[in-house]
Amino acid sequence: MQQPNPRTSLPENDLEREAWPSLPPFFLDFVRQKGTPRNLSPGEVLFEVGQDGYDFALIEKGTFNIVDRTVNKTIVSIKAGNFLGELGMLMGQKTFLAGVAETHCTLTVIPQSDIRIFMATEPEIGDIIVRAYAARRRLLIEWGEGGLVIMGNSDNRNTSILLEFASRSRIPHRWVDRSNSAMLGKLKDYGELTDSDTVVIVGNSEILINPSPKDVALALGMDLVVDTNQVFDLLIVGAGPAGLAASIYGASEGLSVLTMEDTAIGGQAGTSSRIENYLGFPQGISGSSLAYKAEVQAIKFGARITVPRRATKLLLKDDQFHIALDDERCVKGKSVILANGARYRKLNLSRLPEFEGNGIYYAATDLEARHCIDSKVVIVGGGNSAGQAAMFLSRYAECTYVIVRGAGLGATMSSYLSDRIMTHQRIKLITNSEVCELHGKGRLEGISIRHKLTQEQQHIEANALFIMIGAQPNTRWLDEQVSLDEHGFILTGYGTGDGNSDFQTSQPGIFAVGDIRSGSIKRVASAVGEGSVVISSVHKYLQQQ
Repeated sequence: MQQPNPRTSLPENDLEREAWPSLPPFFLDFVRQKGTPRNLSPGEVLFEVGQDGYDFALIEKGTFNIVDRTVNKTIVSIKAGNFLGELGMLMGQKTFLAGVAETHCTLTVIPQSDIRIFMATEPEIGDIIVRAYAARRRLLIEWGEGGLVIMGNSDNRNTSILLEFASRSRIPHRWVDRSNSAMLGKLKDYGELTDSDTVVIVGNSEILINPSPKDVALALGMDLVVDTNQVFDLLIVGAGPAGLAASIYGASEGLSVLTMEDTAIGGQAGTSSRIENYLGFPQGISGSSLAYKAEVQAIKFGARITVPRRATKLLLKDDQFHIALDDERCVKGKSVILANGARYRKLNLSRLPEFEGNGIYYAATDLEARHCIDSKVVIVGGGNSAGQAAMFLSRYAECTYVIVRGAGLGATMSSYLSDRIMTHQRIKLITNSEVCELHGKGRLEGISIRHKLTQEQQHIEANALFIMIGAQPNTRWLDEQVSLDEHGFILTGYGTGDGNSDFQTSQPGIFAVGDIRSGSIKRVASAVGEGSVVISSVHKYLQQQ
């Protein structure tokens, strides 16, 4: 049944004005010069859910509806004078909404492949399209629309993982708690569901039971299946700040770039609730927002990004680098940048796996904060990430404990953060202590801590424990292809033939940037700088070949 009063492309606020801009004459002239006319009858479908893509179209006359097939609802009606499309068009995703003519429509159509070229070669045209598409993605997220439904229990580990993936990957979705009996009844039409099932509906028919993020990405067409015969100029492993910066600068300078990320765009920085000391953002910005902006920028210049896709092996064969992926496919490139950072360190506690996702977390975002409202939470760690998490969670929790092994925060945390923590009424710092035991049935209910000097133990009732004690380099998969230091970080600074590169590894043509590099400064700004600067070394290497 159609929504009685669907949203329209007539703007009512700043974000909608970005999404549905008033198009300047030069833009209209360009589209009409490059495009071809097409007429549609009422009810005619221009693109359907699950297509590999669709063409760019300017609506000259009529009204066009964007429809969510999962609930058979018109999301927005687009009036004449604006164009169709959404960020997924540029990202190579399958369509997750349908496009249907409401009235007789006259369109000017440009093939999707041509639009991608114009994005790179016509910056004024590209800026209008990218800004509108990015705003439309943000609107879909705010509205909770987008052809993806995730249903489950909020304390279910698999459900939490999927919600985190969708949120961090900026995938528009509708979250349905199992208490929603009407939606649950609809889902049961597709088969018997147990109380523990996490159910995902994609498009208008595909039902996934207890899927992984990779399963959802495949269904949405996010996991780009690249032509394995193509040889890219540059393969980038990791889409954190360093990898995204390298993607932007590499693609903007004419290199064919493929970037692979095994978790979510933004890496560990993407989990930060607020970054306050990054250049150009005096009011701070969340890690996920920063990563999203960078992803859009990389896509604008033509970089291809696939997620979640894990690299499992790296080999040099026939003067080309081969990276094996976790689906047994292999991609090839003339050069490689390793920017896959590090993995979260874990506490050595016997019941840790039992509570991961059920009270134990490694990031503090809005998803985790909903479990902390008016409760007591514990953060283990003394770095900036722990400090940012403490300030963020203190807005929700009754009391936030910060536990550190040392005598204070001065040596490990920026002073602006440590000063706030020391004076905050709802944050308590506990020094010279460590977590020694976890308590709870089904989910975390409390912890025990031990004072390192007195060995005295203390029990804290808490339903959330955030572990932020650093990370280990993600280098095991490299299988000695490059030299590592004693801690497993990649050694760099090797010669390139006619000079030195701070980022080249022991294997010519393979570079390392960001947290994975030995001696790097573990900060977002430095990672972005390294990812930007390394491209000059990549160019030098490619020219020598």
